Amino acid sequence: MSTPATATATDDVRLSAREAAERHLRALVGPRQGQDEAVLREDQWAAIEALAVDRRRALVVQRTGWGKSAVYFVATKLLREAGAGPTVIVSPLLALMRNQIAAAERAGIRAVTINSTNIDQWQPIHDQIHAGEVDVLLVSPERLNNPGFRDEVLPRLAATCGLLVVDEAHCISDWGHDFRPDYRRLRTLLAELPSGIPVLATTATANQRVTDDVAEQLGVHADSAADTQVLVQRGTLDRESLRLGVVQLKTPEQRLAWLADHLAEQPGSGIVYCLTVAATQEVAGYLRDRGLEVAAYSGQTEPDERHALEQALVDGRVKALIATSALGMGFDASLGFVINLGAPQSPVAYYQQVGRAGRGTDDATVVLLPQVEDRDIWAYFASLGFPREEQVRETLAALAGSERPMSTATLETRVELGRNRLESMLKVLDVDGAVQRVQGGWVATGQPWTYDAERYARVAEAREREQEAMLGYLRTTECRMRYLREQLDDPEAADCGRCDNCGGVTLSSSVSEAAVAEAGQRLSRPGVVLEPRRMWPTALANVGLDLKGKIAAGAEPGRTVARLTDLGHGQALRALFREDTPDGPVPPGLAQAVMDVMKDWSSEWTSRPDAIVVVESATRPTLVGDLADGLSRVMQVPVVGTWAIRDPSVPPRAGQSNSAQRVAAVRRRGGLDAEVPPGSTVLLVDDQVASGWTLTVAATAIRAAGADAVLPLALAAQG
Repeated sequence: MSTPATATATDDVRLSAREAAERHLRALVGPRQGQDEAVLREDQWAAIEALAVDRRRALVVQRTGWGKSAVYFVATKLLREAGAGPTVIVSPLLALMRNQIAAAERAGIRAVTINSTNIDQWQPIHDQIHAGEVDVLLVSPERLNNPGFRDEVLPRLAATCGLLVVDEAHCISDWGHDFRPDYRRLRTLLAELPSGIPVLATTATANQRVTDDVAEQLGVHADSAADTQVLVQRGTLDRESLRLGVVQLKTPEQRLAWLADHLAEQPGSGIVYCLTVAATQEVAGYLRDRGLEVAAYSGQTEPDERHALEQALVDGRVKALIATSALGMGFDASLGFVINLGAPQSPVAYYQQVGRAGRGTDDATVVLLPQVEDRDIWAYFASLGFPREEQVRETLAALAGSERPMSTATLETRVELGRNRLESMLKVLDVDGAVQRVQGGWVATGQPWTYDAERYARVAEAREREQEAMLGYLRTTECRMRYLREQLDDPEAADCGRCDNCGGVTLSSSVSEAAVAEAGQRLSRPGVVLEPRRMWPTALANVGLDLKGKIAAGAEPGRTVARLTDLGHGQALRALFREDTPDGPVPPGLAQAVMDVMKDWSSEWTSRPDAIVVVESATRPTLVGDLADGLSRVMQVPVVGTWAIRDPSVPPRAGQSNSAQRVAAVRRRGGLDAEVPPGSTVLLVDDQVASGWTLTVAATAIRAAGADAVLPLALAAQG
């Protein structure tokens, strides 16, 4: 086992290693039926042999449930027995880490994790690693670019680790469906590994293009000929337990009603995937009202609550989690169904999500309920791609012109990008060598950097093709599992005999009148609370504004009819605010919804509005004017003025990407032109809300003009 990687192991060494591997597998399986008979499949042994005997690099593309974790845990045991250092596993989700540690303990593997939730344990864990008391260290990809971890811990790990495992390796490739910039830091780690250290990359979802890209990255920094010979193992992607089907329903009410009528029929517990956070909350609330034990789950759910909800699903204490894709990679449970309310952007992403079902079960139902608004949501996510070149250059120039590191919050005042997009861009620039994260923020390295517009365009085009392929999945009359496998370039793709097109499952599209009526009532119930901004953005002094800290006199909680992403009134609002929809009065249905919102909201007012101020609109003046005039007539309250456009050269959505830029743009563009009655309560009326800063800045001006309270109202909220 201590044979150098360039040497050829003898047959006796390989036989002995396999016998030991089988023993470790049985320990890993644990005390359950079939433990004594557990044996490695030939494809599993081939991967373990490449790692633990030949010390090679390997990429394993195998379906969910194939046993990828068994490969790296068994390989870890063999390598540790041969005197190798600890295994380092890069995993994307805490849920995966918890499951992995539990599995490792069954096999006598001492596993620990370093992540954002156990900072107080980092130093003791480092001490245990140095003392040789740790067999497996699990880290999140975000840790790889933490300055302290990157500069102090990572070099030692690279020098001493016995095996590097990259789980969910499709994240390395920006051709993959879930590209994550932090994963690109792995290129640096690969380059720093001593010769002969085996590397395993695993994923369940990669087409041939992603497979080739990841394999190339695994071999590109290798120091020896053995390292460059990357073993690429692609297995069949069939999932024998899954029964796929599509139910086409015309309206949001029918789709919600289908869930209410048919969720209880599904086997065991499962997941209902939604495309937006708002939809998870709306659907979960409706289903709970119908007597179903469900809960909403998204990236906005607090970490402790997420863990509790995951465990409740594993234990079968809830029928379903109504979730975004935040409940995804690494979640391991025996689920009886996955239902998608809305289609993901690609067949590859869809295969990833449906793979949550059918582990450890003979039959699992997979249902897709496509929505008309899916394309709108895809378009929104597509708009969040890599920033334009001028935005990147502005960022590099800002960093180059600073004598000290700049925080992301400070950079926001210099570049028109939101926090998440700015962070993602900086991570890419970091890996490209143009910037570096240090204590206190970011610095420019001075290295030349080229904007690869052609490459970004190719990625965008690939995303569009994937969306068309997803629409093809909805329309196909052929085998659905075969269609998905072909999209993942599975050479063994064949008809499954289990999907709705193959005749293996029949999904009812019937919905009860009672469920449709109740869903209609739920979706037509208008009103979303508009929480006021409480704090000014940081570093506003950089854009010439002397504003900081708490907003002393701002707006009260306001209301919008709905979010643009909502299932009910959201559909009418999306149509109203499309660029090709001409300006005009408020449609009757939405006008009634406004009145319903006002009636419900009025019970919370401490004082009825005395006056109305209108946010002037350059694009929809008739719409917002009609809204304000209608409210004035019904409430018998005068319109006393506007938040007026003072500088039309500032575009309506200037600075929209981040808070500091937006506040500066709102202050330049507009100003208060109104006679505000002293001590009054003012209803501040706008057509739609994005960041909320227009209403916030206008409200502070109205309060400064003498109002005691400002109540913001808009037709729609973005997001």
